[in-house]
Amino acid sequence: MKREPAPPGGPSGEPVPEPAAARLRLLAEASRALASGLDAEEALRRLARVVVPNLADACVVDVVDGEGLRRLTVTDRDPERALRVLPGGFLPGPDDSGAAVAKVLRGAGPLEITDFGEPDPQDPLKAAQRALYRMLGAGTALIVPMRVRRQTLGALTFVRRAPGAVFDEQEQALAADLGHRAGLALDNARLYALQQYTAEQLQLSLLPDLTGLAHLQLAARYVAARERAEVGGDWYDAFPLPDGSAVLAIGDVVGHDLAAAVRMGQLRNMLRALAYDSGDDPAGVMSRLDRVMQGLTGIELVTAVIARLETPTTNTTPTTPWRLHWTNAGHLPPLLARPDGRTLLLEEGHAPVLGVDPTLVRRTATTVLDPGSTLLFYTDGLVERPGEDIGRGLTRLRQHATALAREPLPVFLDELLDRLNDDQHDDIAVLALRIPETRAVPGTGQPTDR
Repeated sequence: MKREPAPPGGPSGEPVPEPAAARLRLLAEASRALASGLDAEEALRRLARVVVPNLADACVVDVVDGEGLRRLTVTDRDPERALRVLPGGFLPGPDDSGAAVAKVLRGAGPLEITDFGEPDPQDPLKAAQRALYRMLGAGTALIVPMRVRRQTLGALTFVRRAPGAVFDEQEQALAADLGHRAGLALDNARLYALQQYTAEQLQLSLLPDLTGLAHLQLAARYVAARERAEVGGDWYDAFPLPDGSAVLAIGDVVGHDLAAAVRMGQLRNMLRALAYDSGDDPAGVMSRLDRVMQGLTGIELVTAVIARLETPTTNTTPTTPWRLHWTNAGHLPPLLARPDGRTLLLEEGHAPVLGVDPTLVRRTATTVLDPGSTLLFYTDGLVERPGEDIGRGLTRLRQHATALAREPLPVFLDELLDRLNDDQHDDIAVLALRIPETRAVPGTGQPTDR
């Protein structure tokens, strides 16, 4: 015998009453609104738009901010009425107030009020709330806390205008659930922001202080990716050697998390020790770093450029030009921008990334740096775009470097970052050196391998 399909209903097959189904739909829409992004305040604004007019004629969101309250948003089924209450204003603290919202914030739980009391000039918060109810034409107000982990982060106020239009028991339970979910969203966002701040401070603490090379015109920047709170393995370094020359380095440890940042710190410290103690040229230091990295650490793949800068201050002849010796382990080539606008990618001395084979032969390339030139080391976040050939990014870099070649070094870096990171999806580290223009003997600028 053919069976008729079962009617829609609850777990046991009974039809869900329409009011209950409406509450479930509202709860589902509210959950989507709160989970649709990492910006909790925007999520709370979306929640208010979901609530109105499904549960109330108006919805007010107040968040605890320091010792007081901040009115985040006011949503009303009548947009003109909502405009009378400007969001973003600060309200007095709730500690000594008799206002219903203050009682909720102090732990009284959801409160429904129909009598809004008389003005009390001694209670600024109560007076502000009474003015709010008057502007919204409130007949009934239900206030629920946004509470999580025993901490109240704010309150939701649901307003109905019709006299006697109170919230029934199920609606009060729904409102309390919405307040709890809103509190979770706000708490998660604050924890996320704290994690982001902590991670970025850790990253910055691992990057070097360049004041020890005050005789050089150096500038550096680190910019975290916009769309995540994680830190990464992008790094740069600059430090003096015993013979008076200086090491400049940049690189990228594979990974975009806290572990990558820690590995980056390990690698930088190893590089400093090996370069300072060994006296090797850059290729020798890179080979040592590769062997030590693979033998003593869990670091897997690293791209890097290590360069040694010889300045006239380290030579006996005052007219000796500035020389750069460098080697490259799978990293993007440094850029040399001359003051006349010509640019050159230093592509010599290239070999595979660190972590592949510690026995690889690496070479050191050498070039003379002309007076007024700018040498730029950078990580891939500056030039790479998803789905785009890296050559286009390098062309953009050269074009902008040409236009900025005569700018002061800090302006050169800041303008490059401003022009190239409009769609920033990755961390960016940049290190730049400006050669003084007072040299008597310019070099040829042509690199050679040795």
